Amino acid sequence: MELGTWNLELQKDMDVEEKLKELRDRHLEAEKGGGEERIERQHKAGKLTARERIHFLLDEGTFEESDKFVVHRCSDLGMEQRKIPGDGVITGYGKIDGRLLYVFAQDFTVFGGSLSETYAAKICKLMDLAMKMGAPVIGLNDSGGARIQEGVVSLAGYADIFLRNTLASGVIPQISAIMGPCAGGAVYSPAITDFIFMVHKTSYMFITGPDVIKTVTQEEVTKSELGGATTHTTTSGVAHFAANSDEECLAKIRKLLSFLPSNNMEDPPHQESSDNPDRVDPKLNTLVPADPDKPYDIKDVIHSVVDDHDFVEVHPHFAENIVIGFARLNGFPVGIVSNQPAVLAGTLDINSSVKAARFVRFCDAFNIPLVVFEDVPGFLPGVSQEHGGVIKHGAKLLYAFAEATVPKITLITRKAYGGGLLCNGIQTHPGGHELRVSDG
Repeated sequence: MELGTWNLELQKDMDVEEKLKELRDRHLEAEKGGGEERIERQHKAGKLTARERIHFLLDEGTFEESDKFVVHRCSDLGMEQRKIPGDGVITGYGKIDGRLLYVFAQDFTVFGGSLSETYAAKICKLMDLAMKMGAPVIGLNDSGGARIQEGVVSLAGYADIFLRNTLASGVIPQISAIMGPCAGGAVYSPAITDFIFMVHKTSYMFITGPDVIKTVTQEEVTKSELGGATTHTTTSGVAHFAANSDEECLAKIRKLLSFLPSNNMEDPPHQESSDNPDRVDPKLNTLVPADPDKPYDIKDVIHSVVDDHDFVEVHPHFAENIVIGFARLNGFPVGIVSNQPAVLAGTLDINSSVKAARFVRFCDAFNIPLVVFEDVPGFLPGVSQEHGGVIKHGAKLLYAFAEATVPKITLITRKAYGGGLLCNGIQTHPGGHELRVSDG
């Protein structure tokens, strides 16, 4: 080889090494997020970073990040000097229990997790891929809202995300975890999704904050009282689950996903169970009192019937007069809907009707059979209920059951009177099939 040719080849090798080094440096820069100081601040607040959350959520070594080096295009207010790779949101795909899913995690250490034009484009691209592949989307929310330096362009990004949420509804499961602030227009994306998780003490959701409320209505309220995890899981019903830490929240998401199919064209995932489907539980003979006026806890009945006594309750602290959730029978996931005689004698009201109707429609969309434990004296009487629209909201539950085409089994554990009888497990459609069983 001539000396000139050898030098040229050596130069090419050096160029390749320099480019690889530059690529490694860019990866490291992106993974630092907002820097060590802000990461430390995040940890002191009792929160994991966005990247830590993703790695805790997914199966080890399965996460593949997309658009890692994207930066914003804003040149106003000095933003051209402040560009961080990833632009405040981490997007990509991975696996939970070996099943594909897509995830985005807002990074509060980068511009407070605020949403920009390119930030929104990353999320929209991710959701488009999830729809194309027929895989669930999980959003880990921790954001201060729209990036004010970008003005209306940032707001348009929210609109694009809302559209994807709407198009994906009933097609792929969508799960939101609120793991920090979520305020203003940002709250609507989680609200469109199927399930919302919140973390006590570190997360909150509201459209207008305490300062605005004080100015407009003179009411004084803290962020936690206005939109904390306890408020939204007990009073408003906006959130379905609450956890005491980021780790517990992410573990609960993994558990929930084990009951759900990847999309509306698949059956729910079957799991082998050591629980004999033919077993008899003598406790069932005494759990339901003979006296129709005596209360009992329907959850005891549910735990006795389902596989391995494992029942994942949805909305456990909201509208407690009806119980909904997921369980398995002979390894197959089912949706459970049950009146709760221990609360308001199991009567139906506005909140319980809305709660159960949305759950029934979710199960119907994703091919999850329904098992109904019915013990209902009817609808809750009262002026507040009538003025609040119990007729309209009660009809939502009736509509959901009537529309559902998944298999349904209704077990009347004690009584079923009036409109409550019709709303819990009504016949699906002419020619459809439903099994009703009474213990009497």
